[in-house]
Amino acid sequence: MFLCLKKPLPLHPDMSTIIYPSPIFGPVHSRRLGISLGINLLPADGKVCSFDCIYCECGFNGDHRPSLPMPTREEVAGKLEKKLQEMVAEGQLPDVLTFAGNGEPTCHPHFAEIISDTIRLRNQYCPQAKVSVLSNATMIHRQAVHDALMRVDNNILKLDTVDPLYINKVDRPQGAYDVRLIIDRLKAFNSHVIIQTMFMRGEKGERSQQSVDNTGEEFVGPWLEAVKEIKPQQVMIYTIDRETPTLGLLKATREQLDHIRDRVIAAGIPCSASY
Repeated sequence: MFLCLKKPLPLHPDMSTIIYPSPIFGPVHSRRLGISLGINLLPADGKVCSFDCIYCECGFNGDHRPSLPMPTREEVAGKLEKKLQEMVAEGQLPDVLTFAGNGEPTCHPHFAEIISDTIRLRNQYCPQAKVSVLSNATMIHRQAVHDALMRVDNNILKLDTVDPLYINKVDRPQGAYDVRLIIDRLKAFNSHVIIQTMFMRGEKGERSQQSVDNTGEEFVGPWLEAVKEIKPQQVMIYTIDRETPTLGLLKATREQLDHIRDRVIAAGIPCSASY
């Protein structure tokens, strides 16, 4: 049985919010990626993200403003190399090096250079491991970010829906966000992209309850058309796995996820579902 060497801990003992160590955490066992060594390009004491999702395990942006800076490129490379040396000595190599953590990794000003460092270290210490980036796709208009993502093995980019009202209610972009432009930029990866989508049920709001269910045809149908237009190499659909900062959110059912997965596969695109 695989045991995590270092688990992310809640920011406070009485809170479910997870704030990850920085710049390296884990390894942890990912539902979708296997034994994953995490690379967190955000501060170790808070959250920095261009989304403020109501289901985020790291909590809301405003509740966890960091006081520490982002790790430097040199710090990331040094800590990553040290951890990989330890794992080689222990005979426990990662399946994947995953850029994730306390927010949006592509927000780091030296994201592209850090990707280059990571690929070099991967090739040196664990050439069989994949380099993965979990991103909300808000920075893919930057040419350096696009080019860096073209170099990683698993370019995993979020598209929860194509409905602007739902995006503003659930993903809550912290700046301008045009889903049509995002889709066009996803197409620009020429299929070197994995689409990741959160499906869930339930309601949000203390006074006026608002549905956050995106499992119905009014959401799934247009989303699937966008996916077919993007032509990704794969789609990953999933649902809530940990406690969320917003009350009232519910997991999508296994049957709902299986149905959506089967529709994607029927369209000729590989798809996995995590429950």
